[in-house]
Amino acid sequence: MNETTKLEFSEKYSADHAKYYFDKHENEFWRRLSNWRDHKVCAKALKIAGNPKSILDMPCGTGRFWDLLTEDSERTLWACDNSQDMIDAGLKFRPPEIAKRFQTFQGSAFELPVEDNLVENIFCIRLFHHIGESEDRLKILSEMARVSSDTVILSLWVDGNFKSWKRARSESKRKRKGYQNRFVIPRKVIEQEFEQAGFSIEARLDFAKHFALWRTYVLKKRA
Repeated sequence: MNETTKLEFSEKYSADHAKYYFDKHENEFWRRLSNWRDHKVCAKALKIAGNPKSILDMPCGTGRFWDLLTEDSERTLWACDNSQDMIDAGLKFRPPEIAKRFQTFQGSAFELPVEDNLVENIFCIRLFHHIGESEDRLKILSEMARVSSDTVILSLWVDGNFKSWKRARSESKRKRKGYQNRFVIPRKVIEQEFEQAGFSIEARLDFAKHFALWRTYVLKKRA
C-alpha cells in the first residue's frame, strides 16, 4: 500500500490545539452565530440527502456537528479525523449521550481504513478549503465515492462572492509566503472535479449568498 498523502496543515492538531478548536466555536458571539448558521445549512443538506441512516463525519474535528447528526436516534454514526487528539477532545468535552453514539477511528481522508460502501453519506465540513491542488481533491473525492454508497455533504470556499473578491484583492497586495493552507476554489473547477469523481450535484447551499465564501454541496453518487 502506498504511503498516505500528507498535507502540512494536518500536523498542527495537537491536544492543546484540539482544545482551542473546541472552545473557539463556543466562546465568541460571532463564532457562535456562525456555528448556528452552519448547523442550519447542514440540517437542510441532510434533508436534501434523504436523511441518511448511516453517516461518516470526516474529518470530525472535535465533534462540532455531533449534536445535529445524532438527532435521528436510529442513525448509525462513525467519526474519523487525521488527528487522534481532535477525536479525543470531542469524546471528552461533548455530552456523553452524544459522544457515545459514534464509532471513532483515526484515518486520512486520502485513504480511509474502512470497507467500500460503509455508509450512505459522508459528511465533510471545512476540509476542502485547505486542499489547494486538484490532484489532492480528486484523491479525496475518489475515496468518498468508494466509502459512501449514496451521498456526500461537503463544504468549501468558492469564488463569485464579495468575500472572495475582497480576499483576492488582499492577496494581490500581500507578500507571498512559502506555504498556504486556505484556498478559494473556483466554482467551475470544483464542480468539474465532482463530475470527474462520479458525483452529480443535488444542491448548492450558500452560507450567505453573494457575500460569504462558504458553500455547502450535496452530492449524489452516480450509479
